Amino acid sequence: ELISSLRSKLQMLWEERELVLLEAQECRERGEELEAVVRELCKPNEFERYLMFIGDLEKVVSLLLCLSSRLARVQNALRRIDGNTDAEEKQSLNERHELLSRQREDAKDLKENLDRRERVVAGILAKYLSEQQLRDYRRFVQDKTSLLIEQKDLEEQIKFFEEQLENLEKSIP
Repeated sequence: ELISSLRSKLQMLWEERELVLLEAQECRERGEELEAVVRELCKPNEFERYLMFIGDLEKVVSLLLCLSSRLARVQNALRRIDGNTDAEEKQSLNERHELLSRQREDAKDLKENLDRRERVVAGILAKYLSEQQLRDYRRFVQDKTSLLIEQKDLEEQIKFFEEQLENLEKSIP
């Protein structure tokens, strides 16, 4: 019954992932259309700023999500430490926690810098785009970020349930 429930949950997550991937494709297409408009209307250096911002948006958000996920796994492992855990493993987990915490703080700084750059890019685009085009740009940036977060969350859930299913299947004779 539990195996059946896990398989059902995984099937739902795979279907949801497919829908998110379709949304991500639509978002990419909107981004390409927007890029063509920006290329046409803006000066070359302004267009380069736009492209750098959009490229860095995905990188920084992905980095933050990855570091947060890894940090959460280490924190969970630290919570499971008990009297039987050897000192070397405890030390290794503590060092990884410290390193990942510092890296996540650095990534947060990158995100703050990216947010400032987004305001600069929005200011540049405001000189060239109509109100509707500017709303489309803002919606594109918001959707791109949301879809990255949603994709990462789904991947984490799928990985978790696949591991649970695998462990359960191994445990049944």
